[in-house]
Amino acid sequence: MILERARKVLEIEADAVASLKDRLGPEFVRAVELILQCRGKVVVTGVGKSGIIGKKIASTLASTGTPAFFLHPTEGVHGDLGMLDPRDVVIAISRSGETEELAQILPLIKRQGNKLIAFTGNPSSSLARAADVVIDVSVKQEACPLGLAPTASTTATLAMGDALAVALLEERGFKEEDFARLHPAGALGKRLLLRVRDLMHVGEEFPRVEEGASMKEVLVEMTSKRLGVTGVMDGGGRLVGVITDGDLRRALERYPDLLERRACDVMTRNPKGIEADALAAEALKRMEEHAITSLFVFERPGDRCPVGIIHLHDLLRAGVV
Repeated sequence: MILERARKVLEIEADAVASLKDRLGPEFVRAVELILQCRGKVVVTGVGKSGIIGKKIASTLASTGTPAFFLHPTEGVHGDLGMLDPRDVVIAISRSGETEELAQILPLIKRQGNKLIAFTGNPSSSLARAADVVIDVSVKQEACPLGLAPTASTTATLAMGDALAVALLEERGFKEEDFARLHPAGALGKRLLLRVRDLMHVGEEFPRVEEGASMKEVLVEMTSKRLGVTGVMDGGGRLVGVITDGDLRRALERYPDLLERRACDVMTRNPKGIEADALAAEALKRMEEHAITSLFVFERPGDRCPVGIIHLHDLLRAGVV
């Protein structure tokens, strides 16, 4: 019985969302156009469950390139209407379209000249009559067996808000880079914003030895810089090789007199590199492709004098994965 009821709820809510498709038309297009023409922000308002849905819609709009915030009607009549600019577009959400708190602020919104978009389940309501655009989010029935708790209606309203946000996103040409700019702390933001230059080791932190250096000097350099790797440079500061922990293990098997050898005897030639302005995510991809844990960093393609080094641990610490 429990699972049967749960399945029925999901079926009712799915039907409520699916039915919205047939109602999309000129009013929805007009709502998108009003917001695109808006020189202010989108202000979303509603009470109770509609208010909670309104907060989510405002958040989705703001995170996808449409500046928006939520204004509670009750707080509005107690001073917060001062946040409303005449250039703003207001989205008012009410299932009945007769919510008392909304009714109190509608005349003030209209008097100020704000364009009003109504999300309502009652297209003949007071809210609908006051609106410039009416988006019909009515449902045949609520999933609540008592028909009282907003369930299917809030799901339908939320879905319509998502449809509006995505339509605006596409009309604005909003891209991954824009999303990352608004979400710099998220994983996507780090993948699309962080560059190798931001994470690489430079100066005294950059492990390097000359190709004629003794293996004792190599070991000291690798140990002190704690990256498990060192670059090998020629007399002109050009990168000619790399020595890793793996190279040392293999050299121990090959050379019984390892400490009497020079860096050039042990190094691996043609080490992998990357440009300083490349995305950190590209550095991770390159490491994975070559099964390595570090890359030497160059200012430009074709350079031979590295300016730093980036290690897999740097990318992990920065949350690039």
